[in-house]
Amino acid sequence: MARPLGESHKRFLQTMMVNGIIDGAKARALHRHCCETHGAHYAHDKLDEFIEVINAQLQPMFMQIRKGMSEEDGLQYHALVNMAETDVTRMSTDYADNELELFRKTMDLIVDSDNGTASSTDILNCADSLQTKKLKKRETEHVLNRLVQDKWLNEKNGDYSLSTRCIMEMEQYIRMLYQDQVKVCHICHNVALQCQMCENPTCGIKIHTPCVARYFKGRTDPRCPACEDFWPHEIPDMYRSPSSQSETQSAAKENTAPTPRSTAQTRRTRRS
Repeated sequence: MARPLGESHKRFLQTMMVNGIIDGAKARALHRHCCETHGAHYAHDKLDEFIEVINAQLQPMFMQIRKGMSEEDGLQYHALVNMAETDVTRMSTDYADNELELFRKTMDLIVDSDNGTASSTDILNCADSLQTKKLKKRETEHVLNRLVQDKWLNEKNGDYSLSTRCIMEMEQYIRMLYQDQVKVCHICHNVALQCQMCENPTCGIKIHTPCVARYFKGRTDPRCPACEDFWPHEIPDMYRSPSSQSETQSAAKENTAPTPRSTAQTRRTRRS
């Protein structure tokens, strides 16, 4: 029989419902904040067990707080995801049919690309070929801004990528829809879009850039972990969480819970 939720668990879940996704440092800070606020036992290394209690209660509702890694910086995140649906239809309460079609076409561009991104120019061109209803340039830009605000897409210098939340929540859909195009990271075994690829034509494994940084750290002669060919790509520096760089700063922020979003955003998160 599942263990009942305490007030600390309920507060944690409520915050996750409001935010949708939070990074690992905020999740740890929220864990401590919830336990101390409600006088519950707190252990800094028991966050996973704490979340397991919540997930046991969420299981009948096909919901789960899932842990995943950001493709961009390698940081860990926790997201409240819907397990009952695994495709874009879950967004239908917030987006019109042509807006959903634009999102699907943006996903196509991202998956087909070599670097896991799609330029704003290419996405704007897609808006002219929508089968449902064409979008004007300003309307397309507005939809893209909403998708970024709702944490389905990331945007950097005019290039768009699937957000950590999107990949965590739609991974099964992405694997099914793009099964001939999408590969998984050889190191962490999650969907790999922003990654490096072995140039050996008989190998071709992919590794997330943060996983590359961790795997090849300190190696003067980097070799592909699958075929042992020389790894020709630039090895980035290790990705580190700001909290791991400064234990003092992390400790000072421990009691700070994530800031809730607006009421409109909250309604969208709960519906999704």
